[in-house]
Amino acid sequence: MSGKHCCDKWAWRRKILKRIFWVIVIVVSIGVSTFLILRAVFKPTKPNFVLQDATVFSFAVTSPNLLTSSFQVTLCSSNPNNRMGVYYGKLDVYATYGKQQITFRTAIHPTYQGQMDTNIWSPIIYGTAVPIAPFNALSLSQEQANGAVLLTIEIDGTVRWKAGSFIYGRQHLNVRCPAYISFGNQTNGIVVGDNAVKYQLLQSCSVSA
Repeated sequence: MSGKHCCDKWAWRRKILKRIFWVIVIVVSIGVSTFLILRAVFKPTKPNFVLQDATVFSFAVTSPNLLTSSFQVTLCSSNPNNRMGVYYGKLDVYATYGKQQITFRTAIHPTYQGQMDTNIWSPIIYGTAVPIAPFNALSLSQEQANGAVLLTIEIDGTVRWKAGSFIYGRQHLNVRCPAYISFGNQTNGIVVGDNAVKYQLLQSCSVSA
């Protein structure tokens, strides 16, 4: 009797495990199918970014190969989708030169952007005695002496899409905005304080997501 009881108990467990397995398979299949259908129907378009302006407070290359800088940028993000909203995860904004990061990262908190909506962010990005490659230090010093420096303002983060009440996808977002900043003549910008100059840029950014 005990042997038969053990066999019956094992058969019952196998039956339960088999049912759980098929429930999981069905749920996963429904989720994947829903994701593929939504993606095929709505085909979300990447958000657009524009670097509107940059206010330079300080920018100095010092020996040995250190950069101290501080500036505020205005970034405009727009959602071109008329059926889908965008959830931005934490975004990090920083400046690069010659493919090297030259400032610390400044965080933009997670936010939601509705259909055909626009967000404006004005983070301050800075770096104090940031070590940079010797050839970049030399190039930056030469460009600044010549009156203009070409930097890149970058954004790293994640995006998700919202269609109705369904939120799906999690994609890496990288935005690159060229920033051509003139140092030679302050008349190219607007003086907004002691040694602070605001430059209008209105530069479209490349977006990968």
